[in-house]
Amino acid sequence: MSPGPVAYIEGDLFWSFFVKGGEEKTRLESFRTIMRSMTAASVPFALADNEVILDFTIPPWYLPTVKKVLDFRNVPLDYVVFRPSEAVCAARAAARPEGKIADYSPYRELYAEFDKVEKHWVGDDTSSAAEVAAQIRAGLDAGRFRV
Repeated sequence: MSPGPVAYIEGDLFWSFFVKGGEEKTRLESFRTIMRSMTAASVPFALADNEVILDFTIPPWYLPTVKKVLDFRNVPLDYVVFRPSEAVCAARAAARPEGKIADYSPYRELYAEFDKVEKHWVGDDTSSAAEVAAQIRAGLDAGRFRV
């Protein structure tokens, strides 16, 4: 359980901010714009003494940018990677109600990126949501995930 108020930002919602049609950005440009926007949106909540949960796949290569944005406002950063096996990730991606990912193969490289941040991993293929939440809370309280 969180020690104080919590602000939850669901990153996938930021994809809906892009208007369909017009000039198409590359997927990477859109991805970076979304990540910058989510990070910026989290700052006012953190400054108001909320624990902010930013729920999105933020690759390790983007952490220096997140850190710069947050350091500018003296907001600490904890980085938690919920990382079940690749097979479970592929099955979950294929079963999503919106934005299904039938062909997971392009995402294998992204999955492998998280090998670099093993210290921040939580979860496995068998833990319940409550068990994972307890692992995260214990890690946060111990400072394990601080960047």
